[in-house]
Amino acid sequence: MYQAEIIEQGQAIALRSSAGVSRFHAIWLRDNAPDAATRDPGNGQRLITLADIPADARVVTADVDADTLTLRFDPDDRAVDYSIAWLMRHRYDDAPVTAKGWVLPGIETWDAGLNARVPTARFEALAHAEGLRDWLQGVAQYGVGRLTDGPVRDGALFDVVAAFGHVRETNYGRLFEVRTEVNPSNLAFTGLGLQAHTDNPYRDPVPTLQVLYCLESSAEGGENMIVDGFRVAERLCQEDPDGFELLSRYPVRFTYAGEAGVHLHARRPMIELSPDGALQAIRFNNRSAAAFTDIPYDDMAAFYAAYRRMAEIIDDPAMEVTFRLDPGESFIVDNTRVLHARKGYSGAGTRWLQGCYADKDGLLSTLAALSERQSEAAE
Repeated sequence: MYQAEIIEQGQAIALRSSAGVSRFHAIWLRDNAPDAATRDPGNGQRLITLADIPADARVVTADVDADTLTLRFDPDDRAVDYSIAWLMRHRYDDAPVTAKGWVLPGIETWDAGLNARVPTARFEALAHAEGLRDWLQGVAQYGVGRLTDGPVRDGALFDVVAAFGHVRETNYGRLFEVRTEVNPSNLAFTGLGLQAHTDNPYRDPVPTLQVLYCLESSAEGGENMIVDGFRVAERLCQEDPDGFELLSRYPVRFTYAGEAGVHLHARRPMIELSPDGALQAIRFNNRSAAAFTDIPYDDMAAFYAAYRRMAEIIDDPAMEVTFRLDPGESFIVDNTRVLHARKGYSGAGTRWLQGCYADKDGLLSTLAALSERQSEAAE
């Protein structure tokens, strides 16, 4: 049972229950009013600007009836109903976060222990709402997902992306081939082993999802490896807070000019935090790192020490999940978080993967829509 109290001369209200107290400002409540005069009933978009709300808006009455809070505002004598459940889902009356390197709700970091728990589904699950939702939920939570029993067909990876979003085309094309080439434009197209890395850090914005799909796999070796960059950052922050602060404070430069007419570059930190200190993105790719020129002389030695330690944590087998892809199998990674690698493979036999990029907003949008549909069906 909730009780509402007007506080701060009507500039805010307090909702009290046995679980505690949540406060909301009058201006915030007016800006987020759910009525049809404020938001379009069809698409939910706001119909007013902040200038349409009186700067001196205040609450003059507050009443609770079951699960609804009714507020009346002055100076325009406006009554608005709010769902208390909605208000509690959007409460902001919490102690500010002061630590750096925390992760948002719904994200779970991992190490080698994820080997037996990588979100995995059969390819056919993409065609069914419940199976797709469960798989996408795993990708959102862990930053990685695998698919098995898919068609061994050129371009089948596009079907994976089409289940939740759209392919992001780059200078490599809508897809790129991952197999041995003579005089390759990128080391990914050789049989060499690759250190765990995020892809395309030289792009701004970086592609946020990568899909790799196996079509041939008879060569010895070539196992895929993944590492959770967020867990790497957590370890570094615990071991060396000063080093973590340096890698998150200073931007580094990444560049790629491996093809005629292409010269890509970006300037971002290796560990990117949101303004409130949440882990937002990891960029780590030794092959594409340019000379560091944005770190002051007095911090450069310590920056390199932290960079070295970050690389050592990434290379630690305790952080690594390893698996082999057979034809018809694929995996997806959150390229802002999960580093991927592969072991070297021999010239005997064949190894052919196709890769492409997509964007995470499409995946999260599809997941949210499917989850909402499932909730409505359960009511």
